[in-house]
Amino acid sequence: MAYRETPQVRARKEAARQRLLDAAQELVAQRGFSAVSVSEIATHAGVATGSVYRHFSSKAELFSEVFRTASQREVDKVTQAIQQTGSAQQRLDRALTQFARRALRGKQLAWALIAEPIDPLVDQDRLEYRRRYAKVFERVIQEGVQNQEFPPQDARVASAALVGAIAEALVGPLAPHPADHPQDDHQLIQSILKFCIRAITGKEHTS
Repeated sequence: MAYRETPQVRARKEAARQRLLDAAQELVAQRGFSAVSVSEIATHAGVATGSVYRHFSSKAELFSEVFRTASQREVDKVTQAIQQTGSAQQRLDRALTQFARRALRGKQLAWALIAEPIDPLVDQDRLEYRRRYAKVFERVIQEGVQNQEFPPQDARVASAALVGAIAEALVGPLAPHPADHPQDDHQLIQSILKFCIRAITGKEHTS
């Protein structure tokens, strides 16, 4: 008779896998992907190093899942901000602020998600999540164009440009050893908002 995994065994495996993911994300949030080893993750999760490979075929696969989980959490926060009531510009403003504020609040994790060189598998995930962010912005830009709050424009291109602009503006301040970051976080967020809102609306951003 073929062995059938019991619900209890399956639950233990899923719990062990989740402990590894939680441990990996906690360490990555503290130090970034490149500074974290599989053995450290295993120790932090309270398991033997070899058991990591029962759940993930490689370090890259483990980091890919950590990246997807953390990135989806950030996309969800931006989505929540943009779904609140208000004009298209107000909702866009809140979403951009949420994006930047959360990145600057958790700089190490944000650097890992936005720019840290990791592995080709994670780089593919990064491209996918940039597209997801762009889709969130695209919907509100389309609404703004339709109700004539925003000037006519290609919402798909404009949303992709927004994601690129805000990510690039944050790369320097988020870098582990920023060479030049004279602005405080509030000033930086305001500068990003002014640029992005002017690009979409053709008008100056007002606080």
